[in-house]
Amino acid sequence: MTAASEIKADAPKGSRRGRKSGTGVFSALGWCVALACILPMLAVAIAAVTGGTETIQHLMETVLPRYALTTLALVVLVSVGTLAIGVGAAWLVTMARFPGVRFFEIALILPLAFPAYVLAYAYTYILDHPGIVQSTLRDVTGWGPRDYWFPEIRSVGGAAVMLVLVLYPYVYLLARAAFLQQSGGAFLAARALGKNAFEAFWLVSLPMARPAIASGVLLAVMETIADFGTVSYFGVQTFATGIYTSWFSLADRAGAAQLALCLLSFALMLAVLERSTRGKARYHQAGKQHAAMPPAELKGVHATGAWVLCALPVCFGFLLPVFVLFNMGLESEQDLFSRRYIGFLQNSLTLATSAAVITVMAAICLGFYQRMRPGRASGTAAYMSRLGYAVPGGVIAVGLMVPFAALDNAFDAWMRANFDIRTGLLITGSIWLLVAAYMVRFLAAALGAYESGQSTVHANMDAAARSLGQGPLGMLRRVHLPMLTPSLLTALLIVFVDVMKELPATLIMRPFNYDTLAVQAYRLASDERLEGAAVPSLVIMAVGLLPVILICRQVGRRR
Repeated sequence: MTAASEIKADAPKGSRRGRKSGTGVFSALGWCVALACILPMLAVAIAAVTGGTETIQHLMETVLPRYALTTLALVVLVSVGTLAIGVGAAWLVTMARFPGVRFFEIALILPLAFPAYVLAYAYTYILDHPGIVQSTLRDVTGWGPRDYWFPEIRSVGGAAVMLVLVLYPYVYLLARAAFLQQSGGAFLAARALGKNAFEAFWLVSLPMARPAIASGVLLAVMETIADFGTVSYFGVQTFATGIYTSWFSLADRAGAAQLALCLLSFALMLAVLERSTRGKARYHQAGKQHAAMPPAELKGVHATGAWVLCALPVCFGFLLPVFVLFNMGLESEQDLFSRRYIGFLQNSLTLATSAAVITVMAAICLGFYQRMRPGRASGTAAYMSRLGYAVPGGVIAVGLMVPFAALDNAFDAWMRANFDIRTGLLITGSIWLLVAAYMVRFLAAALGAYESGQSTVHANMDAAARSLGQGPLGMLRRVHLPMLTPSLLTALLIVFVDVMKELPATLIMRPFNYDTLAVQAYRLASDERLEGAAVPSLVIMAVGLLPVILICRQVGRRR
């Protein structure tokens, strides 16, 4: 009998039970992760339904129509803005050759490093009434404060501009990838039939890239409805600010839950729409050969126009805010190396590191469960786990605070009744519930990075590991994880940076006197101390550049 036949004969006796039990462990862990992700949404729905009708009736008569209209206006403005800038820039750098095109391919991604609320601080500093722009205008013209009209930065339009400047890279990246993957055959055929370049783009290339563009716009929209820092600082009343006001200022838990349910319904509708759009994305090439899209050489006025159109979002979305924030930081009295700021930095790093590690571990459990047991059950668990990315941080915070606060209070009452001991808030007052909120919010990003790497591990490698007697845990430890190290590091970095920028969940759930850089920047800006807010904002931006650099490298390799 050969050695291979001996392995085949002996391995099932000793390893089938371990293999089944190992797979069962990952199944249980995968469903635990999925249920943890769906818990906040269920808790919000239950709290909203059991909160009574008086609160929701009062909200409908007072603030709910305003919240709905303002949120809808932001969604429309951001959709139009990100669509125009993202698609236009992607088409120019893909289909045209002009001075600086290689630089703009990368530079157009850089605004993604900024949270929108950081841009809001920078532009308020220069565009508000006492800012340098209006002050210079009054000095030059001699006008008084009421002698001229100037656009109000603290408005729905101002918030939409800030969000467009930091969110258009979502559309740009997906649209550019779609344009690069298209064959030039259909485009050349349209040109041969007498269509000019714009008509061929509008009738051929744009419809082919529509699913990818729609996915990018929907991602930008979901980030818009989740935004709290920008709209709160500008005094724009949306569902996100209403949840925070109801929870803290009015101490109305039922009202916060019902507002959260409204926002949750809208977010889940967008998530379903995004998934259906992505699922319909199909690209078919007519022939065996993939003809490259022919770039056009631009000269003169056309080259200058393309350069200006690409330079504007880079300038206003990255270069100008960095310059302004740096000057603001120099004029502030904030010391980044003081003991207080070291504490903010340590808190931010602790939360971001813990959340990144736990989130990636959850993604590994769920992704490996899908690998070992592909089917409806594992697919459902993965879909449930991805829903958190479409849910705003404030909704997740309310969804976790409501049940765990009730659990803490019930346990405290039982301990006092039986042992005369006050336990206080054991779970609600800890950082671990906040870390759980981060895990729910950003698990989709980690799972996507893990699955993209896992797709490169051929099924034959799994079969070879099984034939050598390896169970699921051994296969994961000795085969998958070593090969997936780059993907895992990417997932860690993405979650780390997202947690550093997250504001609404941190504001609601952080333990007492446990502030982060994002909270400190928001607090200083709320007190109109914009120079001081620039210091933590610059640190957040610098950390946010890390995943952007990774994305830039991938874009360069694709090119």
